Amino acid sequence: MNCKLCPRMCSVDRANGQIGYCGMSEEIYAARASLHMWEEPCISGETGSGTVFFSGCTLQCVFCQNRPIANGSVGKQISVERLAEIFLELEEKGANNINLVTPTHYARQIKRALEISKNAGLTIPIVYNTSGYETVEAIQKLEGYVDIYLPDFKYKSKELSFRYSKAADYFEQASAALAEMVRQTKGAVYDTKGIMKRGVIVRHLMLPGCIEDSKAIIQYLYTTYRDDIVISIMNQYTPLPFVASISELNRKVTKKEYKELVDYAILLGVENGFIQEGDTAKESFIPIFDLEGI
Repeated sequence: MNCKLCPRMCSVDRANGQIGYCGMSEEIYAARASLHMWEEPCISGETGSGTVFFSGCTLQCVFCQNRPIANGSVGKQISVERLAEIFLELEEKGANNINLVTPTHYARQIKRALEISKNAGLTIPIVYNTSGYETVEAIQKLEGYVDIYLPDFKYKSKELSFRYSKAADYFEQASAALAEMVRQTKGAVYDTKGIMKRGVIVRHLMLPGCIEDSKAIIQYLYTTYRDDIVISIMNQYTPLPFVASISELNRKVTKKEYKELVDYAILLGVENGFIQEGDTAKESFIPIFDLEGI
């Protein structure tokens, strides 16, 4: 079966062992399953988000903060049945939700695992934590399986999206996919503790030197969706050693840059959102992919 799950449309036969642009075949590989405390407050809460980090990625950004798993060099092969067990184990540990990180290339297997685990008693919301580089068709097939969409919205500029992710069509694809996510969720719902049960949170990771593109993204998101989505503006970009040769990316976002973007969002009228404070741009903020919980 020729794989067309993501906008790359690489059409390889992953079911028979061929490797897609994502770096993976059909076999599920995951690098960590644990309670994650550093997502947005309405996702992690006090008990954590039940996060499953999948190996491989359809976008492959040059600055990837999770590079060891994105390129498939870390991960353990598991069955659909084992994945369903992991979901149930995370719920038993007190997770507020099941948080699927870079799940696109395993969407079919994840749906089967969710069917198994829900039949066995899984009740917590499902979070689809994605780069945003999705097809509308793939998101449509998730309706009824996903409660919360947590997409990145990385670029508006074709030049930047091609330079850093070899995806000149990123904005076109991400904006269409986001519209479908919003249609499905029909507004945010929270429990009495402020934990999201349904909705869309859109993340934007600010990159050094890209203030104008970041402003364009925030403007697009707010003018298009107003308070129908939550906007999370992130300053945690960490220049890891492999970007040393890309001079403009080989530094952190400055406090001045980030303040300028946050002030711009406030001026626009953004109130339904999150910002980050303190020194989040450090390697210790990135999870250790040690196969915990797999």
